[in-house]
Amino acid sequence: MSTRRVAITGVGVVAPCGIGKDAYFAGLCGTQTPGQRIVHDFDPLQYFDSPKTARRADRFQQFAIAAADEAIKQAGDLTADPTRIGSLIATGIGGLRTMNEQGEVLANKGARRVSPFLVPMMMGNAGAAAVSMKYGFQGPCETTVTACASSTHAIGNAADLIKWGRADAVVAGGSEASITELATAGFANMTALSNEGISKPFDVDRNGFVQSEAAGVLMLEEWDMAVARGAKILGELMGSANTADAHHITAPAPGGSGAIRCMNLAMEDAGISASDVVHINAHGTSTPLNDAAEAHAMAEIFGTPGPLVTSTKGITGHALGAAGAIEAAAVVLAMEHKLIPPTDGFQNADPDLPPVNLVYGKPREWVPGPSLSNSFGFGGHNGTIVIGPGI
Repeated sequence: MSTRRVAITGVGVVAPCGIGKDAYFAGLCGTQTPGQRIVHDFDPLQYFDSPKTARRADRFQQFAIAAADEAIKQAGDLTADPTRIGSLIATGIGGLRTMNEQGEVLANKGARRVSPFLVPMMMGNAGAAAVSMKYGFQGPCETTVTACASSTHAIGNAADLIKWGRADAVVAGGSEASITELATAGFANMTALSNEGISKPFDVDRNGFVQSEAAGVLMLEEWDMAVARGAKILGELMGSANTADAHHITAPAPGGSGAIRCMNLAMEDAGISASDVVHINAHGTSTPLNDAAEAHAMAEIFGTPGPLVTSTKGITGHALGAAGAIEAAAVVLAMEHKLIPPTDGFQNADPDLPPVNLVYGKPREWVPGPSLSNSFGFGGHNGTIVIGPGI
C-alpha cells in the first residue's frame, strides 16, 4: 500500500450561515434561526461566463462551482498535470428543483415546452462534470450518491486516489439544493423533520432534522507536491472508511454497530488509535434514533467523556449529500481558528444516552489534533474521515 500523504490546501463553502469559508465559520459560532436553512444572497453570475449558462445549471451545480472556485483559488497554482487532477463532487439528490419545475411545465404546457436542458441539469453528476470542464481537470471525475454520507465518501475516495497514485490532486466535496415543496412533504410525512424548525442535536427534546442546502469542497493534493510548491497546508486527510448497516432503509443499526466499525476502520486507515482522537464532528442530525446510535457508538469506542464533540447541524441544518463536506470544512476551519464551534440548540442532555463530551453554549478553545467527521445516511451508509492538523 502506498504511503503517499494527502494535504488539504483549499476550502470552499456555500452555506445558509455564510457564503465563503470565513463567513461560514463565523456563522457556525452564532445561533440558529428557526426554519429551513436556505442560502440567501447567493449570486451565481460571478461563477459563470454569462447569465444564460448560469440559468442552464441547477442550483446544486451552481453551489458546487462556487465552493470549488473558492477552494481552488485558496490552494493557488497547482503544479499537477491536469490529467492527474480529479473532480469528485457528491450529491444526495441532485437537480430535484429542476425536475420539479420541468414536471410542472410538462403538466401545464405540454411536452414540447419541456427544456432540452432538463437531463443535464437534473443529473447527479452535473456538479462534478461542471467543475471538471470549468478548470480543465481531466483526471477521475465521479459522483458519489449515498444519501447523507455522500460527500464524506467522496472525500475519502478522493484521498484514496491520491494515496494510491491514481491522481495527484482532487477537488472533493458535495453539493445539495433540494428544498422543494415535494421534498419537504416527503420528509414531513415520514416524520423526519423537526416540528419546530429547530435543530437540537443530542438534546432530550430533539424531534427531527431541519432541511438545508449547501456545498462544501476541499482541495486535496499529494503532500510532497504541496510542500514543494510552497502551498499553505491547512490539514491532512489521514484516513477514511465506509461501512453498511445492512439493517433498515432509514433507521440506524441498533447500538450504532455500523458506525462503530466505520470509525474503527477509519482510525486504522489513518494509523491512529482511539486515544489519539481529540475531536469529533458528529453526524448529529437531531433525530431521536440517529443521535442515540451515534452517542452509543462514540461511548463504545472512546468511553466517557471521550473527545470533544460538536454537531454543526445545530446551525446549518441537514444539507443531506453536502452535509459531510461542509462538516469536514468545519473541522479544518476549527483547526485554523483553534476554536470548536458549539452545538447550537442543545440545552438538556438525554438521560437515556451515554454522556457525550459536547461543546455547547460557546466555542471551545482547543489544541488541534486528529479529528473525525462522521456521516450516516439512509440506506445504512456510514462514512468517517480522519483529519489531522496542517503545518
